Order: sequence, then structure tokens, then C-alpha cells
Amino acid sequence: MSTNERCHIAPDRASMGADSGQAIYSIGDLATDLGVSPRAIRFYEDQGMLAPQRIGGNRVYTQRDLARLKLILRGKRLGFSLSDIRELLDLYYVDRDHLEQMTQTLHKGRVRIAELEQQLGELQMTLHELRELETLLVTTINQRTSGTDKRRTENPEELPTS
Repeated sequence: MSTNERCHIAPDRASMGADSGQAIYSIGDLATDLGVSPRAIRFYEDQGMLAPQRIGGNRVYTQRDLARLKLILRGKRLGFSLSDIRELLDLYYVDRDHLEQMTQTLHKGRVRIAELEQQLGELQMTLHELRELETLLVTTINQRTSGTDKRRTENPEELPTS
């Protein structure tokens, strides 16, 4: 999962941390720039997926927090569960080359692709059936309104089926 998407925090919106020289962001800045609510960010914090620092009782987020939040949001968009996202984030520290994280992401991604392909197949079948039903209904309605078939039915069970 790449962190290089969707967040373009303007340099004037990020403050520089006094001690580290590292950019810090407020919860409002992150929420606005990532298109999520502050409540959503606090939820991810409650889930242990973010650990912002506190300055005078206010949450402050570092570049690391920003990157993690982007990964969380991307994982969510791709349909991964929170536990899967948390697991993948935690694997970042397992090895220096991040091979385990990449391997697990690849595996989970392939599983997700298979799920989506199955859903797509089911949706295509449903669309096909609905289009057949639509054709049948349009034909029947046209016949009945044009006088070709003057027979009326009040019972839905007597309607033609495919």
C-alpha cells in the first residue's frame, strides 16, 4: 500500500516540532486534507492504529502518523478489514526490508481480488436476469396496452415468468 496519494497538506498548514524539526499536524488539518472527520481519526486512534503525541492536551500528528492514516484509509477503500489493516501496519517493524509486510499485503490483496471477482460475476448474473425480466415485462405491457392481449389479471402469480 502506497502512502503517496490523496493528502496534500500545504506547507503552511504543518507546523514544525520545536524539538525534532519534524512537521506536525493538527487533527483538523489531517481531517480536512484527507477528507475524513476528526471523529474517524479518533476512532483509528482508539483502535490502536494511530498514536499521536499530545502537546498541552491537543493531539499532534507527525509525518509517520500521516503516512499510517493514508495507509489505513487506502486499506479501507480497498475493502480490507480493520484487523487486516492493523496487521499489515504492525508488520512494518518486523524486518528492515519490509518483505513480510509486502508478502502479506500481496496475499491479502489476491484474496480481495478473488472476492471482488466473485461478486462481479454474481452482479453480472443478476443484471442479466433483470434485463431478461425487463424485456419480458415491456413486451407483455406493450401487448396488453395495444389490445393484442385484452386478458387482464389481478393475480400476480398469473403474470408470465421467464
